[in-house]
Amino acid sequence: MRKNRLKKCAATILAAGMAVSLTACGGKDDSQAESPSVNPDVPTIDQITVGEDYKDLTATVKVLTNRTDIVDTVYKGYAEEFMAIYPNITVEYEAVTDYEESLNLRLTTGDWGELCFIPTSVSKKELPNYFLKLGDFDTLDPIYNFCSEKAFDGTVYGIANGGTASGVAYNKRVWKEAGITEVPKTPDDFLEDLQKIKDNTEAIPLYSNFSDSWTMGAWDAYTDIAATGDPDFHNKMPHMKDPFAKRDDMTGPYAVYYILYEAVSRGLIEDSPASSDWESSKGRINNGEIATMVLGSWSVVQFQEAGDHPEDIGYMPFPITVDGKQYAGSGGNYAFGINKKSETDNQIAAMLYLKWLIEESSIYKDEGSIPARKDGEFPDALADFAGIELLSNNPAPAGEEDLFDNVNNEGEVGINNDDYPDCEILENALYQEKTLDELMGEWNQKWTAGQESVGVEVTE
Repeated sequence: MRKNRLKKCAATILAAGMAVSLTACGGKDDSQAESPSVNPDVPTIDQITVGEDYKDLTATVKVLTNRTDIVDTVYKGYAEEFMAIYPNITVEYEAVTDYEESLNLRLTTGDWGELCFIPTSVSKKELPNYFLKLGDFDTLDPIYNFCSEKAFDGTVYGIANGGTASGVAYNKRVWKEAGITEVPKTPDDFLEDLQKIKDNTEAIPLYSNFSDSWTMGAWDAYTDIAATGDPDFHNKMPHMKDPFAKRDDMTGPYAVYYILYEAVSRGLIEDSPASSDWESSKGRINNGEIATMVLGSWSVVQFQEAGDHPEDIGYMPFPITVDGKQYAGSGGNYAFGINKKSETDNQIAAMLYLKWLIEESSIYKDEGSIPARKDGEFPDALADFAGIELLSNNPAPAGEEDLFDNVNNEGEVGINNDDYPDCEILENALYQEKTLDELMGEWNQKWTAGQESVGVEVTE
C-alpha cells in the first residue's frame, strides 16, 4: 500500500515540477511571449451584456472540467441553456481525470480548448502566460468574490467558480448517536468526539479519502484564517520564522496537521486508506457509514444528493478557537480562465459563456457554493455558522503577489498546491515513523531554505 501511494504522490510532484521547471528555464515565457494576454478585439467581462451582444457570432467553446460525475448531465444542461440564447455558439465539455497533472502538461501546448479551471500549480506570475485578461482588478473586485486569488499586476485572469467556507462535513445522526451534543471547538475536543464515534457507533469516525490525492491536499486550506483568525496570515508566512512550529494555544498550521496526524495515529480513519474511494464516499456519509470528512462547504450538496438522507448532512466550523472565537476562511473554488491562444471569436464566445454561467445559471444553487458575484445569496449549507466570523485572505502587498508561491516552491514545501505534504503526514502517522514534531521541523527547515533562496527578509 505504502509503495503504491508514494508513487502516486511522486507523480503529482513530477507533473508540478515539470511545469515549474519550464518557467525556470524560460521555456514557457519564451513560447508564450508571441501571444499577449490582452486581445484588443475581445471585450473584458464587464464590457459585455449576455443576450444582447454578439448575437450573430459563430464560434466554439470547449470547456475542460474535473467534474467527471456531472459533465454529461448538469454541465451539459448549462451548455444547452446557453446555446438556446446563442444558437450559433457550440459549447462542449471535456471531463479530465487526474485534472491537475493533465492540465499542467496540456497548458504548455496552448491547444486545449477555450475555458478551463486554472490548475492550482499555476503561480500568479504565470497567469499571463496562459490566460486572457478578464478585466482590471479595480473594476472586477467590487463585482466578484475572490478576484485577488487569480490576479497579477492589476489584471484579473481568472474568476472563481464560486467559493467555499472552511469547515467539516459530518453526519448529524451519527454524531448524535455517539452521544455528542455540541460541536467541538478545539483539536483535542474534535479528536475526543471522533473516539466517541468509534466507541459507540459502527461508522468510520473520519474518512481520509487518501487514495484521491486532491482530497488530502484540502487540509492545507485550513492553515490560515480557520487556524489563526488573521486574514493577513497567508501574506505574513513568507516573512515568518518557523511558521509550522507548535503554538501553546494550539492554533496555526501545526494545530491543523495535529488533527490529521493524531486521527490517523489513533486509528480513527478508515482501515485501508489506500482503498478509499471518493465517489462512493458520498453515499457512505449520507447513509451513516462515514461520520466525518474534512472538506470545504462545496461538498455538502454532493453528500446530500448522494443518498436518501440529505437531512443528516451538516457542516460545522473547523475545530480551532483563537482567543475564544472561531473563524472560517472563505476562498474561491477552481477559477475559470480563458485560453489566450484560442481564436478571437472563440475567446469572445468563451467570455460570453463565462459571464452567463457565473451570473445567470443555477450553478451556485446546484453546488451549494458562495456565488461569484458579491451580491449573490449564501448557500443554506452555511446556515449553522452563526457567530462564526467568515473571512477571506487579504490581497498580498504590492510587489509580493507571488512571494508565498516562490518561497513555497523554492523550499519544496508544497502546501496549497500539492497533495504530497498531507500524504506524508498520514503515512508517517500510519506507520509510526516520524513524529509530527519531526515532520514540522523538516517543513520549517524547507521554508527557511525557500526564504533564503528568494532573499526574503524574516521579520515575524
